[in-house]
Amino acid sequence: MKFAVIVFPGSNCDMDLFHAIEAGLKEEVDYVFHTETNLENYDAVLLPGGFSYGDYLRSGAIASFSNVMESVKQFAESGKPVLGICNGFQVLLETGLLPGAMKRNEALKFICRPVELTVENNETFFTTSYDLHAKVNVPIAHAEGNYECDQETLKRLEQNNQIVFRYVNNPNGSVSDIAGIVNEKGNVLGMMPHPERAVDEILGSADGLKLFQSMLTNWREHHVITS
Repeated sequence: MKFAVIVFPGSNCDMDLFHAIEAGLKEEVDYVFHTETNLENYDAVLLPGGFSYGDYLRSGAIASFSNVMESVKQFAESGKPVLGICNGFQVLLETGLLPGAMKRNEALKFICRPVELTVENNETFFTTSYDLHAKVNVPIAHAEGNYECDQETLKRLEQNNQIVFRYVNNPNGSVSDIAGIVNEKGNVLGMMPHPERAVDEILGSADGLKLFQSMLTNWREHHVITS
């Protein structure tokens, strides 16, 4: 399985993601710069955390207009998996690949600490290695992670089982304790916590590795079926 880690000006978690795939998953991975327009050679696209374009206007707003994002949209529309973490989640919201928006954290402070999440849906491309309602320990690091959507959107997310992760103790004010959601097709996941920073016990938790293992397992199964 070949992964693309998209690099925007201001990305700072791209190396963490690269390491998670190369050392944790032991799969092929490339850095792909924001100027790229062709993602045909990749099986999954990863949008890292950071401060793309300095978070000017809004977090992820300018990155959503990068050349590569048109290709990311096409990639997602083809059914291939796209994962956006932290700033990557914000970019997915700005491009419309996921519904909702991000506000400043309720306490108006940057938060950087481990949090406990509940796995709300273990039937997505990204979560089949987890048990349903499992508690996982993954760090957060954000100032604008307060997920917001209108009641109609929230109802749709709940009805379609699109809420993948919830906070056990909501750190930022996100509506319905939402930490991560998928699109209706189930191949685009956005989440504020950082699974790539929880891929080895030496980091304090290896709970995040199961997310990447899920992606690999499901890709292999699909690859066997279609080959």
